[in-house]
Amino acid sequence: MATASPERELHVPAEPTMISFVDPSEVPGLTTRTLTLGDSGDRDVHIVYPELKGATELNHRLGELAQSRLHRFVEATSAAALEPRPEFNVDWQLTAATGDIVGVRLRTGEFAGASWANSLRTIWYDKVTGKVVDSPGLVTTLHPLAAIVRSELRQRGSEVDYDAVKADPGLFDSMAFNREGDLVVEFDDYQVGPGALGRVAVAVPAKRVESLLSPAGWRARAAARDAPPSPAVSGTPVKSPPTTSSRAGSVNCDDAMCIALTFDDGPGPHTGRLLDELENAGARATFFTVGTNVAARPELVSRMREQGHLVGNHTWAHRDLTKLSSSKVADALVRAQSVISAELGQTPTLARAPYGAVNKDVRAIARKMGISLVNWDVDTLDSRDNDPRAVVRRAVQSAHPGAIILMHDIHDTTVEAVPEILRQLTKKGYTFVTVPELYGSAGMKPGRVYSSGKQPLT
Repeated sequence: MATASPERELHVPAEPTMISFVDPSEVPGLTTRTLTLGDSGDRDVHIVYPELKGATELNHRLGELAQSRLHRFVEATSAAALEPRPEFNVDWQLTAATGDIVGVRLRTGEFAGASWANSLRTIWYDKVTGKVVDSPGLVTTLHPLAAIVRSELRQRGSEVDYDAVKADPGLFDSMAFNREGDLVVEFDDYQVGPGALGRVAVAVPAKRVESLLSPAGWRARAAARDAPPSPAVSGTPVKSPPTTSSRAGSVNCDDAMCIALTFDDGPGPHTGRLLDELENAGARATFFTVGTNVAARPELVSRMREQGHLVGNHTWAHRDLTKLSSSKVADALVRAQSVISAELGQTPTLARAPYGAVNKDVRAIARKMGISLVNWDVDTLDSRDNDPRAVVRRAVQSAHPGAIILMHDIHDTTVEAVPEILRQLTKKGYTFVTVPELYGSAGMKPGRVYSSGKQPLT
């Protein structure tokens, strides 16, 4: 049985339940969409899913699914204010991407006060027919497949409830293939046993499943067997020079009125346009990037560096670090460090914890990794407001020398607001710098939390 938690997605090469994943940066026309409720409030929500050029029905299904899941979560957690805040998180991987078929594996995590519950769903887009196919559609019938899976689970020990496996599409909603052509069936937490089991999956041997496959199933199997190896995202700390702005040292904040614009959650579909606006104004910023988005659009991270911006770490999948074990906190940071470093040849020394949530364990891990933690003292609320004028007003009215301003490059509203923010603050005499430049020769210390250029919080 595969017991590695889906938080890490670590795979042993000989493990038959290892699914073939595709490098998203190699898929032309792929971008990401993000749904969030912002960095303050009574719930934490961060949903990311891919969009593919020309795959209209797939994009519609993924968007519809994200909205419906978000609605159910909000309804389920609306009865009373809960502490710690409920959290809903969705990230993704590609199980296939060829001229015939695309597979998108969604990993959902829900935290409702005690622990995380993780679930998986894999959706396929059959380019030959132009139709979206849910995982049960990979086979012509579920009854013999359910019997095979029950038989496999009988060998896993008494903790696994193999009798819970029925020919129910809801139980078989995450299926894909390994490189040997075996059909991998994945179960959600608590579906066939206690959550402590971690990831439970069964690999049905290729020869046993061939007679059950639908035409879409055959195409998905061929895509997995022919897919080039995807570069692994390591859970091992990377060793490379620290990230620096290519224009570091060009401004002395002891003499200038310095201010730091920071952008979270990207790179996304609007990041390129935002970089254009910053370049036109000669302004620099700090980008706290999410690892899954960097993996999809690494060229935008390189462009940030080339334009004199600073790239920071916003974890791998944007889960609240204070709700995770120490090992998973470290993994969330290290995996993002790894994918950023692979593109830049530099390792971030700054991180922003999702939702700004930090505790002593997070600080200790950051200190060990050589990372300073950055919060903010000006929130533009751009995740909640569709009016660029309101975003401009909050940024300009709350600005002060040494301010760290929070925005998000995943929102079109933000990109529309930035030119006017730059114009008005420039008129007031501000110079736009990266976060470390606010602290001059004093520098920033690993494990400390900084919210403005005045002094660290802790």
